[in-house]
Amino acid sequence: MVKLSVVVPFYNVRTYAPETLRSLQANTRADFEFLLVDDCSSDGTGEILERAERELPGAKVIRHERNGGLATARNTGLDAASGTYITYLDGDDWVVPGYFEQLLAAAEELDCDFVRTDHVQFTGKSRAVHRVPVGRRSTVLNPRDAILPADRSTSVDYAYAWAGIYHRRLVDRGLLHFTDGLRTAEDRPWIWRLHREAESFAAVSLHGVFYRRGVTSSLTQIGDVRQLDFIRAFDQVVAETAADRDADRLLPKAVRTYCAVMAHHLGSIERFEPPVARKLRSLSAAALKRIPAPLLTETLDSMDSARAGRLRRIRRRPVAQRGPEAAA
Repeated sequence: MVKLSVVVPFYNVRTYAPETLRSLQANTRADFEFLLVDDCSSDGTGEILERAERELPGAKVIRHERNGGLATARNTGLDAASGTYITYLDGDDWVVPGYFEQLLAAAEELDCDFVRTDHVQFTGKSRAVHRVPVGRRSTVLNPRDAILPADRSTSVDYAYAWAGIYHRRLVDRGLLHFTDGLRTAEDRPWIWRLHREAESFAAVSLHGVFYRRGVTSSLTQIGDVRQLDFIRAFDQVVAETAADRDADRLLPKAVRTYCAVMAHHLGSIERFEPPVARKLRSLSAAALKRIPAPLLTETLDSMDSARAGRLRRIRRRPVAQRGPEAAA
């Protein structure tokens, strides 16, 4: 019986995949499986994974015939997973020896739907611990209670799928899959759905997963059109939250987060190619007009002047009369 399934998507990470795989080698156990999803890599990553399938106990390589993006690759791994618990790792990150065993032990002891954990972010030689924004540790809580307040960073803002472990009952309830095709911000609708619809969660203070920043191939470093999928992602967050039984309480948080992310991208618009920058402005203007005007006004009034000013200027742009536009 498989106790833990680890889903690891890879796409053109030949430089980093060996370190990731070595860290998995230091986390093997007879009842662990590793689903290594090759999202149609073209840089030799696939050959590294072929070797890992032979040498890493519990490893299974799953190959995409075409690149589908991180959300789709995670779904592929999730569909193949057989463990009682599921966790994730990205193909350019790594974990310390014994980390998955500690994470599993915490989940079994707490016996809740999902457990979130801290992580270490590293850029070059710099390392910094980032904590789940949940004050009470190793205590089972109601996920819905961790969404608010709207004006502070909360658990839904800590959206990293790999910073946690999830019970299979969430798969059975349809809560653990990602929105297929999202190429960035794929974890935003996912974490909001977990916090609205799961029944229990906890936060623990483990520092065993290392998140690599500054990777030149990462979407966080690339100003191309794929970055604009955050519009689709947050449109989904807002629409699903608006249909929630507590929409009057939760929707201001969803809108505020959407606006903050939008302002961030508009504030660094020079990193986008001119056509993508124009599309960002156009999609942002249309998105702001889809938000109920009183709620948007209230949100902008509560933000700092720099971010609010960017959004107010975009809000005044004329927009063609049409439905939500995909960022693809």
